[in-house]
Amino acid sequence: MGDVVLLSVMTWTLGPLLGVMIFLFIVRIVLTWYPQVDARRLPYCLAVWPTEPLLAPTRRLIPPLGGVDMTPVLWVGILSLAREILLGQQGLLTLAAQFTQG
Repeated sequence: MGDVVLLSVMTWTLGPLLGVMIFLFIVRIVLTWYPQVDARRLPYCLAVWPTEPLLAPTRRLIPPLGGVDMTPVLWVGILSLAREILLGQQGLLTLAAQFTQG
């Protein structure tokens, strides 16, 4: 019974968390189209603060190509893949929850 509860808590927290992070990275992609926007001001900082800790180290590995920052696109792909692998129809947590239920 404890495994089922743990899996459902993980699913209910991880799903929305990954969804919100993907959304924030998409907002960051849109913000790159408007370089005149001050990302330190509200409401833009709400997308910058949680995503910058992941983007900054990634920018050191992948510098901007032709002045275009590709790192938010990379993170959208990584998080979408992780969400599908863990929570998709054939995801690991989905299958584990089905297995533990019977």
